[in-house]
Amino acid sequence: MTRKSGDAEKWSREAVRRGCDYLIVAGGDGTLNEVVNGIAQIKQRPRIGLIPFGTGNDFARTLGLPPTLEENIDILRRRKTRPIDLVRVTSRRRRYFINVSAGGFSGMVNEKITPQIKRTWGPLTYVRGAAAALPKLHAYQTRVVLDDREEISTALYNVVIANGRFVAGGLPIAPEADPGDGLFDVILIPKRSAGEMLMLATQIVLGKHFSNSAIVFRRAKKIALRSRPGMWFNVDGELVGRAPAVFQIVPRALNFVVKK
Repeated sequence: MTRKSGDAEKWSREAVRRGCDYLIVAGGDGTLNEVVNGIAQIKQRPRIGLIPFGTGNDFARTLGLPPTLEENIDILRRRKTRPIDLVRVTSRRRRYFINVSAGGFSGMVNEKITPQIKRTWGPLTYVRGAAAALPKLHAYQTRVVLDDREEISTALYNVVIANGRFVAGGLPIAPEADPGDGLFDVILIPKRSAGEMLMLATQIVLGKHFSNSAIVFRRAKKIALRSRPGMWFNVDGELVGRAPAVFQIVPRALNFVVKK
């Protein structure tokens, strides 16, 4: 049972070094992120099972895991695995993630979402948080280089690098992302008016934001970013640093236990 930040990372690393070949994580995206970072740099990595006991459980949604404990135990007993990509991010420090990293406006939105807003607004929580964050909205003059080939320089409100499909407790930020295809989905949100941003937030809740012509969408193995001012990034809810930052796929790095 973890008691403080860093416990899951430390204990998973120690367990694997002692020979553990099957690691089961009962928790949410934050706990899973710590476990991933605990074992990412170990050569002989174990298979990973997941029981979604957290608040958001966004990566469990991407894997299509069921909601009940009994169903998940059945899956864990069968031990059927599929390879999953990791993403390595290098900024002021190096970290790994398997779900989603976001920089810019989304971080401001998350700061505005309180437990009371979650209870009151339910599935519209993200729209309410976006409305509260709009007065502090500012753009980042950003240079993005994809796979060392394509360059995009523009004023952005938000950058999302998605290996999984969901964020913030079920928002389908990258509805077609495949965490095992060797690519991550890149979503760039350029500077727009406050009204357009609120409309976009509503579309994100519905999973319809790719129909918005303002969205820039790419798939890549590597992305390098610089911005003015420096855009802060979080990975699976953990603040890791600010631009400049480099994100790179580590293909088929982990084996996750999944449904048949």
